[in-house]
Amino acid sequence: MLACVRTAAVYGIEAFTVQVEVDVSHGLPSFTMVGLPDPGIRESRDRIRSAIRNSGFEFPPHRITVNLSPADVRKEGASFDLPIALGVLAAAGVLARRDVDDMLLIGALSLDGGIQPTRGVLPVAAAARRQGYRGLLLPDGNEREAAAVHGLDLFGVRSLPDAVLAINDPRGFRRPARVAAPPAPEPTAPDFADVHGQLLARRALEIAAAGGHNALLVGPPGAGKTMMARRLAGVLPTLTLDEAVEVTTVHSVAGLIHPGTGLLTARPFRAPHHTVSDVALVGGGTLPRPGEISLAHHGVLFLDEMPEFSRHALEVLRQPLEEGVVRIARAARTATFPAAFMLVGAMNPCPCGYAGTEVRPCRCTPQQVDRYASRLSGPLRDRIDLAVTVNAVPPRDLHVGAGGESTAAIRERVVAARTRQLERDGTLNARLEGRRLRTRVPLDAAGRTLLEKAVARLTLSARAFDRVLRVARTIADLAGAEAVSVDHLAEALQFRGR
Repeated sequence: MLACVRTAAVYGIEAFTVQVEVDVSHGLPSFTMVGLPDPGIRESRDRIRSAIRNSGFEFPPHRITVNLSPADVRKEGASFDLPIALGVLAAAGVLARRDVDDMLLIGALSLDGGIQPTRGVLPVAAAARRQGYRGLLLPDGNEREAAAVHGLDLFGVRSLPDAVLAINDPRGFRRPARVAAPPAPEPTAPDFADVHGQLLARRALEIAAAGGHNALLVGPPGAGKTMMARRLAGVLPTLTLDEAVEVTTVHSVAGLIHPGTGLLTARPFRAPHHTVSDVALVGGGTLPRPGEISLAHHGVLFLDEMPEFSRHALEVLRQPLEEGVVRIARAARTATFPAAFMLVGAMNPCPCGYAGTEVRPCRCTPQQVDRYASRLSGPLRDRIDLAVTVNAVPPRDLHVGAGGESTAAIRERVVAARTRQLERDGTLNARLEGRRLRTRVPLDAAGRTLLEKAVARLTLSARAFDRVLRVARTIADLAGAEAVSVDHLAEALQFRGR
């Protein structure tokens, strides 16, 4: 007896066929899996056997062979539990049909037959829709996540008997009543009003947020670099529908979506520790998974104590910063993950942290200062649009008067500037390229003279030159100006001084 059902990869790239054969002619009872299953799938045999029996079905006491096709692609994860179990039941005659080819199945099983939520459901649903499948049978806890994909019948099930009912009678299947989970409390976002002083740094971060630019904060310990960076995501607009789908997809593949959660709406803010490996930062592994830069897609990646990150981990950021995607190449396949993020770095001016400040004397030698600064390579610094010195705020100013502008006030200007950019070009200024950049930032004689002097004095590369133009265009958008003036260029150039 042969039965076929279909499941999908957790990356949503391709569908796999689960073929189950129950041989009643000869041989001792056995349960064999072939087709490059990983150890987790092979260990699911006892779990599947217990789930079938505890759900009130009879497990066939015969020789069972499970083939995962295509056989040359390695499979991993507990999401194959449900398709394999249903394949066994189909071969045993429990299901009304033995070939389920119009529906994708995904879900992990408990010993009692319950179906547990799994990761990667949103890209699986999108792949099912693209490949023309009619429905998707999935854990009940993942149904809200998959509901972002329209034109696909979703069958959220809580147990193996529910799954059997859904396949035998899709039209008559009634989902169990959903118990409404209490809404999660909204996290209290830190406010820029808490920041005293630091007008130049606040201005730089506002420009960065308005145009999607990268920024570097340099200053002594306790000056407020981390404090301001953690408030940056709050001034960004909420995700659009398309952006929310992309962000939710990446987080779903990474297994960071909680059961019952729908689309993510807040901009991501990721702040990995400086001990992070290059694989954890950029993504990878034997079966590639997204890293921190992809989890920060359409949001902010904050690298505190940036020179303390390994040199290799920082250098692998260069290509994603330019292209907005990261490609992980392996022998069997190449995975592409989105990585359009804002990079915000923070660092001290020297190893002790007090070079050029009046807080306390610096005890570092010039060689130590140069060695510390050189941990950020020239090509990486060239990709940073705004660099600003953050001086320590005098203690007497911390108790005098209120702080600066609130996050809401800054956010209003950022949203207005981004709206102008999107209506004009369909993209943020940080992504303007080539002829379109030259068209949006035409230079008069005074502007050309200023930039020629700046290129000679600051030894700007062609990449840095273009980035100055992009920042100047953002400054003009914040001011509501149609044309980029010399003042806008001058302000953009002051952030290239480091």
